[in-house]
Amino acid sequence: MSKPKARKKALRIAQEYAGILGPGLTTGAADDDPSGIATYSQTGAQYGFQLLWLAPFSLPLMAVVQAMCARIGLVTGEGLAANIRRHYPAWVLHLNTALLFLANTLNLGADLGAMAKATQLLLPWLPFEVLVALFTGIILLLQIFTTYARYARYLKYSTLALLAYVATAFTIHLDWGQVVSNTVVPRLAFTQDQFFLICAILGTTISPYLFFWQTSQEVEEEILKGKGTLAERRERTPPRDLRRMRIDTWTGMAFSNVIMFFIIATCAATLGAHGVRNIATADQAASALRPLAGDVAYWLFALGIIGTGMLAVPVLAGSSSYAISESFRWKTGLYRKFRKAYAFYGIITAAMMVGLAMNFVGIDPIKALIYSAVANGLVAPVVLVLIVLLSSNRKVMGKHVNHPVTTGIGWLTIGLMTLAGFAVLLSL
Repeated sequence: MSKPKARKKALRIAQEYAGILGPGLTTGAADDDPSGIATYSQTGAQYGFQLLWLAPFSLPLMAVVQAMCARIGLVTGEGLAANIRRHYPAWVLHLNTALLFLANTLNLGADLGAMAKATQLLLPWLPFEVLVALFTGIILLLQIFTTYARYARYLKYSTLALLAYVATAFTIHLDWGQVVSNTVVPRLAFTQDQFFLICAILGTTISPYLFFWQTSQEVEEEILKGKGTLAERRERTPPRDLRRMRIDTWTGMAFSNVIMFFIIATCAATLGAHGVRNIATADQAASALRPLAGDVAYWLFALGIIGTGMLAVPVLAGSSSYAISESFRWKTGLYRKFRKAYAFYGIITAAMMVGLAMNFVGIDPIKALIYSAVANGLVAPVVLVLIVLLSSNRKVMGKHVNHPVTTGIGWLTIGLMTLAGFAVLLSL
């Protein structure tokens, strides 16, 4: 094959691959929100390269769970909350939805504050309060007044902001021998602090808001293709759609864990190597990097916080709204105009306003993230059980039920997340 033909073929394959990417990619990228960045930074600062193996270890767990969620959305034509409402007692759904809203709102409030702090690192003359209000307003306007097709593209391309963390790693010296060794061979110190940090990583990596968001986004994508009614979405799920969903989901989760990997490695080689052990927020990590890694790493890290916040905050608010609106059978979906779904957009606005208010009433962002972790620790195992049961139920999924290996990985994840939830509670 001639070089021009090979280039054209490669370009066509790349374009087809980019066209497949959607809900899975944005869900995976939204997992690396500013609070997650703080957790990964603390991991590298406190334990160096020792816990790098968690990136490849957690990938199949989160990818299998998210693929289950996506398949539920594709096959049933409804979001996760709507499916739970159909098949389980109302109190189970309402309790989990309330805890989800609490966790998401605390998390997005802390993320808004982190975005403002990161902006101040670059533009210190801008007032914190103005920046928090500005980010809140921009995100709300985009969610409410942008068409879903355009908004989905915005979310998709926003994921590129996370490449700042990959770029940061290449502005410093990394001992690749240590990096590879600690990635391939699990190492543990068997201390209480390390166990809790591992649980925190699992909690911030496999989070309930991702379950609800991706399921509903798959439904939105089907509606965008013209399947406006529930009956049309339930007619048939072509194998091609399931194959594309798996590629999209695994790509998104792999992207998320690559970013986790590079954040841990960067902070291990800089902060950890120089004895900087206590990193509580993402902006603290960026500030601590500057004297050790230089201005380029500092700028890239700070810009990454802002970029990932612009992606994660709307996902946090949106997943709360999907869950609550589906619970009460309200009109749901970002594809709807504001005047056609007041309740849906009202919940998004309420979550954003509470998150904004957190930054004006002096709530400690670290405490907010702790409370968020507690709520997620309570919700995640229960929702995961419901996801595994739904996706294994032939009455719900027809011929698209879980493969036994998928179910086994699901139950393993539930066991680990249950341990993580207990660890969070015990740490208080």
